[in-house]
Amino acid sequence: MRPHAGLVLCAAVMFLVTALIIPAGTERMVLFAVAAILCGSAGWIWVIAWYAAKVDARAGGSVATLIEHDAAPSIVTGETGEITYWNRAADKAYDASKAQTLARALHKVIANPGALLFRLQSRAGTSGSAHEDVVTGAGHLRVSVHRAGQDRFLWRIEKSADLAARRADAVPLPMLTVGRNNAVLFMNDAARAFVGERARTLDRICPKLPLRSGQINDISTQTGLQSCLVVELEGIAGRREVFILPGVKATERQPDGWAFFDELPVPLLKLGRDGTIQLSNRPARELLACKTCKNSAITDLLEGLGRSIPDWLEDAALARGTVHSEFLRVKRADEETFVQVTLNRAMEEGETALIAVLTDATELKSLEAQFVQSQKMQAIGQLAGGVAHDFNNLLTAISGHCDLLLLRHDQGDSDYSDLLQINQNANRAASLVNQLLAYSRKQTLRPEAMDLRDAMSDLTHLLNRLVGEKVLLSLSHDPTLWSIRADKRQFEQVMMNLVVNARDAMPSGGDIKVKTENITLTEPMHRDRAVLAPGRYVKISVSDEGVGIAPDKLQKVFEPFFTTKRTGEGTGLGLSTAYGIVKQTGGFIFVDSEQGVGTTFFLLFPAHDTVVSAPVQRVPSDVSAAQVEGVVLLVEDEAPVRAFASRALQMSGFTVLEAVSAEDALEVLKDENLVIDVFVTDVVMPGLDGPSWVQEALKTRPNARVVFVSGYAEEDFGDTQARIPNSVFLPKPFSLTELAEVVQKQLA
Repeated sequence: MRPHAGLVLCAAVMFLVTALIIPAGTERMVLFAVAAILCGSAGWIWVIAWYAAKVDARAGGSVATLIEHDAAPSIVTGETGEITYWNRAADKAYDASKAQTLARALHKVIANPGALLFRLQSRAGTSGSAHEDVVTGAGHLRVSVHRAGQDRFLWRIEKSADLAARRADAVPLPMLTVGRNNAVLFMNDAARAFVGERARTLDRICPKLPLRSGQINDISTQTGLQSCLVVELEGIAGRREVFILPGVKATERQPDGWAFFDELPVPLLKLGRDGTIQLSNRPARELLACKTCKNSAITDLLEGLGRSIPDWLEDAALARGTVHSEFLRVKRADEETFVQVTLNRAMEEGETALIAVLTDATELKSLEAQFVQSQKMQAIGQLAGGVAHDFNNLLTAISGHCDLLLLRHDQGDSDYSDLLQINQNANRAASLVNQLLAYSRKQTLRPEAMDLRDAMSDLTHLLNRLVGEKVLLSLSHDPTLWSIRADKRQFEQVMMNLVVNARDAMPSGGDIKVKTENITLTEPMHRDRAVLAPGRYVKISVSDEGVGIAPDKLQKVFEPFFTTKRTGEGTGLGLSTAYGIVKQTGGFIFVDSEQGVGTTFFLLFPAHDTVVSAPVQRVPSDVSAAQVEGVVLLVEDEAPVRAFASRALQMSGFTVLEAVSAEDALEVLKDENLVIDVFVTDVVMPGLDGPSWVQEALKTRPNARVVFVSGYAEEDFGDTQARIPNSVFLPKPFSLTELAEVVQKQLA
């Protein structure tokens, strides 16, 4: 607001000067009055701005005081992600004091933090707060964000272990673990609150020992002795698990202590040694989705994920070896449910019984599946990066020398078509590498706010050529469609992949319908493993009338190299590429399919404000027409690539000096009389890498321009390149024309 005060004050001065120039009279008095009013207004604007700044600083100081001693890493950022404050925990865990943005601080633990932070900040902007659980190589993290004032956000990053400790308070039943000599090894929060302290020995809790399992016992509580039902189960290595059920009067006790089994809030099963269920309580029946479990075999309700269930039960009944808890899958048709089952021995009339304690592990198995998926993507990303570097070097040499040969042959030559085939297939090979990079989310996206109606209109002609004559493609748009923020080129790739898949699903022809619409979620939407926060979204659906996808294959369609097509008809990378691009953009992709009816893919992107189209200023494409002379230092360790690049630049009129390594380049630059206009250098080389030697060279030649070339994704060194002035990136493989144009633009 202070700049506005300055403008008003300038206007007042102008009126005052004018009043002094013109002759005395009514006009002069009016101008003096206007100048006085404007001066007063400027003063009020300055006071209001000063007060607002004080309030804002006070609010920032309050947030800083609040999080200073927080054990969880906490960071305050501005609207564009720049870090304005951090606590000691954040500095220790993520070097927040050295990172300029939150994305850079989290880059070491989260593979692609930008998309995650964008999603969370968008939700917090509409609902005030948001959180998301992330699976990383170091474990599970919960990233949460809260609005902390105007254009300010408070971020907290918590480990799953901290969350698990906090959730321990949610268990309402007093439980304790007792070791040898009646030593109390563990008490949960409910037991400590009930007894009033952390007891060391069992006689502090139960004055009359031994405990009578399944019967009423006198328990010492913080208000005195209280009659409670006690269930004692034999654990592992001589330990006993004791459950206390308060509020049961002695007159309610029945001769059979198992009558209270159904009142316990923990899912429990009583099993015979052969696995027959003798007794179950209500929580267990709800978890297993059965009205009555009595006399059923446990193998009819649960199936093992590893070892044999009968062998596991026999080991537990005989206390043979160390019996660990097992993860089992519940045999229920309505939903996929997993349970963690822990077995404890109990004696009844001289016979051994097994008490199975069940814990719902569906969410845990879901997180495990996400972690496996994350590890798979990380492995593919590393593979794709290595393949991209080596493979793109080869493709650069192949396509580059092919370009040189094409320059020496006319279209009428017999060899011209063969050379053209080599060039086209080299480009197809490069496209396969890019698809791997897209799935592993290693591409460098350049998102922009875009109107989908315009984008789809530009794409319609290409899509119609792709579907052929037997397929009818129809598009329908919401007339008030909101805008989205995405990389236009990558969005077009997604749409082409989905339309081509729809075409291939209808070999006899049919209709493909592409529909866009606005949707507003008033409450969180749960779909598959994703949770969509309330807010505005743009939905894009691609529907076909094809053969459909089998239910057992539906969950695998986004996996790389998985395809329902016959051998030779598809690479299995189309949908995985679409999945990677959509997720990296911050959107969601889902699929519904019915065999014999058709398939529909849904894309959901967060909505943005409407795009105001600006006139596009096109740069003439024929840059080579204006020859630009200059001296280029070419640094490339791959001899075939260096040979092609050198000839391409010389043909464009440049003087080229070659170096096989960064060290050779620095040796060449020791000649102070040598004038270098542009550095063209590979990024990854033996010894010093490209950015390192360029930063050293720019100390003595600050005016030199830089062109980085690499077979790796730009994201791998984007932060380093951003700190190097006058530098651009050219991905491999590049053509002769692309290299010449980039260098000429650097000198223009």
